[in-house]
Amino acid sequence: MSSEHAERIQAHFGASAAAYVTSVGHAGGDDLERLLAWGRALAPHRVLDVATGGGHTALAFAHLGARVTAFDLTEPMLRTARGFLASRGAGDVRFVAGDVEALPFRAGTYDVVTCRIAAHHFANIGAAVRQIAGTVRPGGSLLVQDILGHDDTAAAAFITEVERRRDPTHVRAYRAVEWKAFLRGAGLTVIDEAEVRKGRPWDDWTARTRMTPDAKAALERFVREAPPACREAFEFRLDGDRVESFSDRMILLRADRD
Repeated sequence: MSSEHAERIQAHFGASAAAYVTSVGHAGGDDLERLLAWGRALAPHRVLDVATGGGHTALAFAHLGARVTAFDLTEPMLRTARGFLASRGAGDVRFVAGDVEALPFRAGTYDVVTCRIAAHHFANIGAAVRQIAGTVRPGGSLLVQDILGHDDTAAAAFITEVERRRDPTHVRAYRAVEWKAFLRGAGLTVIDEAEVRKGRPWDDWTARTRMTPDAKAALERFVREAPPACREAFEFRLDGDRVESFSDRMILLRADRD
């Protein structure tokens, strides 16, 4: 990715690393349980978790008995994840820093590669998916989860603006048809898929990115003034002038290498 985008991600997530470890939405839920169900069925020996963030997915797969490598662009995030995993009895996980568009692993190294709630930050999604897919061994699987892009143009534009005001490293969310094209173009075949809703308590969601009071107030005005159909598409709940919560749809895909 460009050095400018990489620096923006490192600055943003480096300062917020602890908040992602304590994030309830990242720590678990139906989405992580679905990835784990696929993982149990696959019984991998070697797992790579791309864009590990706080390390929750790496921890879950380490507890399945896999040898896990946790990879992330942001070194302060990796240090925080290392401490978190060690405190949960997973001190043997390997941590590697680097760019998703230039992964430092041999082709076909891993039985399973995971990438959870991260791809909307990738500047060049096609290049990233090809790099990730290249680390999957023949017969292995990529398990990916991310925010699902909305098919309605107005709703998609609305939520992209909400996301970018809250987090300037957000690029965009992709629709199911786009995800399948990325995976097919990287030589993978979609075997299974799921969609889940994930609730976003507003105060927690905005605090995690350290929004200033003025920026948060401006974002809340933007949400209140948006067309009702856009708010309804993401289940925004308002209490007077206050935004209480909304929800994201998450797409989960298992794609195998032949």
